[in-house]
Amino acid sequence: MKQLLLVILASMTLVICQSAAARTATTKPAAKAALQCADFSPYVGKLNPDYGAQPSKELINELLDKLVKETPFRCIMTYGVMNGLEYTFAAAEIRHLKVIAIIWLDDDLAVNSKSIASGIEVALAYPKTIIKLSCGSEVRTRHDYKFDGEISRCIDALRKAGVSQPITTIDTWWEWCNRSRPCHQTNFGTQVDWIGANVFPWWENKYSDFFSCTPPEKAADFHIARIDDVRRTYPGKEVMLTEFGWPNGPEGSKPSKKPCSVASKQNQALVVKSTFKKLAERGWSGAVFEAFSEAWKPSNEGDVGGYWGICQGVPPYTCMKF
Repeated sequence: MKQLLLVILASMTLVICQSAAARTATTKPAAKAALQCADFSPYVGKLNPDYGAQPSKELINELLDKLVKETPFRCIMTYGVMNGLEYTFAAAEIRHLKVIAIIWLDDDLAVNSKSIASGIEVALAYPKTIIKLSCGSEVRTRHDYKFDGEISRCIDALRKAGVSQPITTIDTWWEWCNRSRPCHQTNFGTQVDWIGANVFPWWENKYSDFFSCTPPEKAADFHIARIDDVRRTYPGKEVMLTEFGWPNGPEGSKPSKKPCSVASKQNQALVVKSTFKKLAERGWSGAVFEAFSEAWKPSNEGDVGGYWGICQGVPPYTCMKF
């Protein structure tokens, strides 16, 4: 009888342990799925963000419909929350798109205040559509640390407003490495919830002396290596490749300093597809620059500035085949 009771108790213990293990497995939070996004700006054709007409609701709808129809992307990153761009979030919600929203910051403090206020408004209004926020895009790169206070002011304002989305400031990998090799943390490492890093071997080929020339065949590895540098520098922080890409024209264009890189539609497709493949293998998120080519791009980018889109910047807005 004693032996029988021991067997029964052992069996009951095994069942209880298995049930507890099953409950633990069932209730364990699922890992966040990696994002594959396209950087979206509606300043196509003759539109320019510095002056003139704002993008219309009709245009934003048309561009998003084209992106949804001809590409696999169901996530976009946007570059502003004012001047007509605030409609993008309503349009994205209708199409079940997720959005990483950048609150644009520059050297006009009064405009920055309006931008921050608008950013808070849309973040609170679209908590399920806007999944991440950024206080600025390449503010340090453009202004050489002169407006770090504006970035911090924006971050503080978002937190005080009680927005639910994780917050960062997006900049190049070089800025996130505190302009040093090996990579070192910046003072923003403790202020942000996640890291948004931009990596462009095309521009490294033109301006940087740190690396040998990176051809399109090795661009994906370059992206991964730089993001890996940043990940090691900020342990515990989610790091996203928020901009990467390759110009599709003018066909045959090369950076003068390191001519191993050539602008072409074929090379653009190679870089974009191979990078997303390597990101997916690691479960990392990324956003391709950019959804639609923008002819207005600054003159310091040269002729290639208007050729970064995976979709054309003029009607019928034909897109890369995926």
